Parts: sequence; C-alpha cells; structure tokens
Amino acid sequence: MSQRNGEKVLFDTDIGSDIDDAVALAWLLANPRCELVGITTVSGQPLERAKLASVLCKIAGVDVPILPGAANPLRVEARQPVAQQTPSLDRWPHDETFMQEDAIDFMADTIARNPGEITLLAVGPLTNVARLFEHNPEAPMQLKQVVLMCGRFGTEQIGPRPAEWNVFCDPHAAGLVLRTRTTRMRALGLDVTTQVRMDADEVRSRFDAPLLQPVLDMAEEWFSRRPLITFHDPLAAVTIFDDMLCQFERGTASVLTDAGAEQGTTDWEPADDGPFEVGVAVDPDRFFRRYFEVF
Repeated sequence: MSQRNGEKVLFDTDIGSDIDDAVALAWLLANPRCELVGITTVSGQPLERAKLASVLCKIAGVDVPILPGAANPLRVEARQPVAQQTPSLDRWPHDETFMQEDAIDFMADTIARNPGEITLLAVGPLTNVARLFEHNPEAPMQLKQVVLMCGRFGTEQIGPRPAEWNVFCDPHAAGLVLRTRTTRMRALGLDVTTQVRMDADEVRSRFDAPLLQPVLDMAEEWFSRRPLITFHDPLAAVTIFDDMLCQFERGTASVLTDAGAEQGTTDWEPADDGPFEVGVAVDPDRFFRRYFEVF
C-alpha cells in the first residue's frame, strides 16, 4: 500500500550498523501520523543498507522510495565500511535493486516539490546531508526542519571517544551541516539519547509486533557485542511528533575537523538567539509510551 498522508519525513540513515536505525524506521512505518517520502542510506555498503530498509518496508506493506547514497566520507578515511546486520537479509524478503536516480538529486527534488513541508531526519554520518546542502543551497530553507541524531553537547564524555560516532565518521560533513542556516535545525546528542535504554531481555519480550520481528532478528547480531539497545535514533524520530518529550536549548554549534584525538568533537555555545537547538532533557517513560503505542 502507499504511505498514508501525515507529517512528511525524509529519512537519511546508516541502518545496518547500530540497531537503533532499524528500531527508528519501524516506528516511522508504524506511526499513522508519519508519511515517509523517502529513505536514503549512507556510509559503507549503502546498497546493503538499502536492502535492510526494504525488509521493514515490505513487512509494513508501505511503498517508500529507497535510494543508496554516499559510501565514503567527504575527506577522512572510511570509519564504518561494513553493515554488520546484512546476514539477516537471508531470512527476510527484500528488494535487490533500487531507483537509479542519484540519492542527492532525489532528496533535492523531493524537498523542492514539497516546500516548507518536509522534516529531514538524519541519524547517520551526515555525508548525504552535507552534499545536499553544498550542491543545492536553496534546499535548507525549503525544509520544514532538520532533526539530527548527532553530537555530544554537554561537558561529560560519554563513550570511548570525545566525539559522537555519527560526527566522528564524517566530521567535515557534520561541520558543514551545523553551520548551514535552515528554517529550523535541532539535534539530539548523547547527553539525552543515552538516557533511553533497554536491556536485551526486555527488548526480546517487548518487540512482539510483526514489524518488530525483523528488527529483533537484526538485533541479535547487535546483542552478540552489546547487551542492550540505546534508542538514540528513535528518540530523534519521536520528538518530531511530540513537542513535550524533550527540552531544547538554543545556541550555536561547530565541529572540530582537524586531525587528531579530538577530531569530531562538537563545540556548543548556548545563546537565546542561536540558530541551532540541542536536546538538554528527556522524559524516558514518556518516550517508551510513545514508542510502543504505535504498534
């Protein structure tokens, strides 16, 4: 069936690495208020990532354009060359081929045809988004808003490196995106996304909806290395539809792009008139209610 009418969302994802991309896509497909106008994939093996996205679209019975995007970062070496969840493709029906149109051209054309209506939700390395903004300078102001899962905007280090993974994978792309003026841009960083977690046993007990079955299958590969899911990307998705879920603060953000141990670090300066918003607080219980109620 065709996607229902609702809030138009263009989803840019590195599905196939961290399991939370698939968790987010399943929620978008199940949400009756969401109209997915397209899915673009980014990072190593973008074609395999597109196949993984098509698994969920087929289970949902929703016809969404899926286009493989950039495989490599703008300047640094590839830091995420493989989509680890591809073995699950042997167990689920999926598309093998996709539209031949360039993913960036598709993004630009879709935005231009729907001025002021589309939320660009980007939850992977920002290579596709940077290329879109660089080659289509009118696109940022044609969007309704940009919602990102990226960055670390507090002072506490979270994880093994000072940079958040999506930014670390393509710091030059993230830097370009964060300094671009758009109608509205907000980010959910590790400061809040790490507050919405669920251990593997609870995931297995609660992911019982048909659309969550392939996600759970993909998650088993993830659980072989980590015993829980952090709902980074689903949190970014749900905030589009629930303004009360997170508190945001305005300011300016930049990315350290110089080579070295600090590369990819996000620098955040609060300012009441700043062009950028970051999440500073989240209600985890409200998030999980919102997440599971659509299934």
